[in-house]
Amino acid sequence: MTTTPSGSGRSDSNFRNIRDGVASYLRDSDPDETQEWMDSLDGLLSDAGPDRARYLMLRLLERASAQRVALPPLLSTDYVNTIPTTMEPEFPGDEAMEKRYRRWIRWNAAVMVHRAQRPEIGVGGHISTYASAAALYEVGFNHFFRGKDHPGGGDHIFFQGHASPGMYARAFLEGRLSEEEMDAFRQEKSKPEHGMPSYPHPHGMPDFWEFPTVSMGLGPMNAIYQARFDRHLHDRGLKDTSQQHTWAFLGDGEMDEPESRGLIQQAALYNLDNLTFVINCNLQRLDGPVRGNTKIIQELESFFRGAGWNVIKVVWAREWDDLLAKDKDGALVDVMNSTVDGDYQTFKAKDGAYVRKFFFERSPETAKLVEDMTDEEIFALRRGGHDYRKIFAAYQRALDTKDQPTVILAHTIKGYGLGHNFEGRNATHQMKKLALEDLKQFRDKQEIPITDEELEKDPYLPPYYNPGPESPEVRYMLERRKDLGGPLPERRHGYTPLAVPEVKGSMRSVLKGSGSQEVATTMALVRALKDLMRDSEIKKRLVPIIPDEARTFGLDAWFPTLKIYNNHGQNYTPVDADLMLSYKESEQGHILHEGINEAGAVASFTAAGTSYATHGEPMIPLYIFYSMFGFQRTGDGIWAAADQMA
Repeated sequence: MTTTPSGSGRSDSNFRNIRDGVASYLRDSDPDETQEWMDSLDGLLSDAGPDRARYLMLRLLERASAQRVALPPLLSTDYVNTIPTTMEPEFPGDEAMEKRYRRWIRWNAAVMVHRAQRPEIGVGGHISTYASAAALYEVGFNHFFRGKDHPGGGDHIFFQGHASPGMYARAFLEGRLSEEEMDAFRQEKSKPEHGMPSYPHPHGMPDFWEFPTVSMGLGPMNAIYQARFDRHLHDRGLKDTSQQHTWAFLGDGEMDEPESRGLIQQAALYNLDNLTFVINCNLQRLDGPVRGNTKIIQELESFFRGAGWNVIKVVWAREWDDLLAKDKDGALVDVMNSTVDGDYQTFKAKDGAYVRKFFFERSPETAKLVEDMTDEEIFALRRGGHDYRKIFAAYQRALDTKDQPTVILAHTIKGYGLGHNFEGRNATHQMKKLALEDLKQFRDKQEIPITDEELEKDPYLPPYYNPGPESPEVRYMLERRKDLGGPLPERRHGYTPLAVPEVKGSMRSVLKGSGSQEVATTMALVRALKDLMRDSEIKKRLVPIIPDEARTFGLDAWFPTLKIYNNHGQNYTPVDADLMLSYKESEQGHILHEGINEAGAVASFTAAGTSYATHGEPMIPLYIFYSMFGFQRTGDGIWAAADQMA
């Protein structure tokens, strides 16, 4: 049976992409009139300010709706880049230099996993995830991610678990890991001196990894609460975290986990503009497409926009810019909008002739756009997540965004650069070995200076490539990290321990017992902590973390004294304001009152309990939960807290 791409020429409710969401890609029938409207808005902003402008815009929207003008709800926009080419900042680095060592890192990452599959070992691992995300990480390493020695403090990077080989390969070029350690990948038992865990694991590498992330869904959740805890430290005056940023690198398949999306509203609620999610949308999970019949990028855009996030799509690389500029009638954007993910994957597994026939020839207008291009040029049109300039623009926009968390949706190819037998294939996630011809093709594509003879000598042990610390590329790479505050990932655990209060003095009322009065365990706990908090240092460091059950536990006595943390303070009069135990929110509050949300409470516990390492500030988290719910829903999170050495 012959099949054709399913999106060809059909209109379907699955493709209700919102036109006009990114207006710069649409045809302007009267530029002079458009400029008059823009000048008018600029004048209004200058003369009357943003509040008046907002009011008039809302009135115009009301009038347009009344006149039956089809307005976009703007939950999803066209399948194009959010940031138009004309608004991209200048890329500040040496792109050719960075591309060379990015290729070396991609080679070494794949070779490390491949070498671990030699006959006497065979331990597994992942090649294709990092290959798809290499550019996303390298733009961050070279220009954004701040290390521990940065004057403003280090950033928190939640690396995607399956991409860990790329972090090891970078550390190898930097001289932080030896070839012997690279060859001990996933061999912690047989090589306890040098064994490296396959995923980010602070217990396994306590000076290297900071956050355990491979339990799908916990990375997004813990990143949200890490960013919120940074604000908590800052607002309480314990540490200036105003320049620190939390980055979470995630997979599009991972976003199906309920934990991945279930708490994103908290980031918007607390205006966490110190948080950026980067979702590597390679459209592929373990067995096949993430969304074969629809589009995962559009789905995630709508979801995050609806939750109050700033959304930046990085869909197409610079090679598409001229084509989009020539697309005067929006025909190319229409084809982009109506093509489903399953077809995009097939295009990458085929060739340029196939893409021409089943993508560009869907309309006469788009066929004409590429009539002067060869099939090879068509096949070389890249996706945005592999373009340094597009990624840099997105990261910079994320840092410039205020009062909102940002999610970057980057369109990539799983197995990118590994060769035709890997790129975009359904089985690429499980592929851990490269045949000799695959190695040669991969070597050629990445321009690695290794000969056929070296590869043929032992195909199970192809050599790593490292030109040494004096090569211009490695010097450049190290200089970039030095300017940004040192190497990453890195975990530090130097801090000043808290002094333990003398028990007889600090706990004297508890030591007396309760006399004839019967006391519940929670009541005894409150009394014990009340005594401990006579010590000003202990009180300053205490972080009670409570789901929506403080009154159940008799802990409401803490509301007026320790107060509930809210970065907006309390802008209302509580219904019990005249009572001694009134509900009290404050920017300086100690209590993290998490609502009906045990998973978020454990994430807060993890952030507070590891503050000694992430910030050099030891805190005392106290997670109090109703046992019927609090443990059965959070076992995985508690395990991750232990992995992170809370």
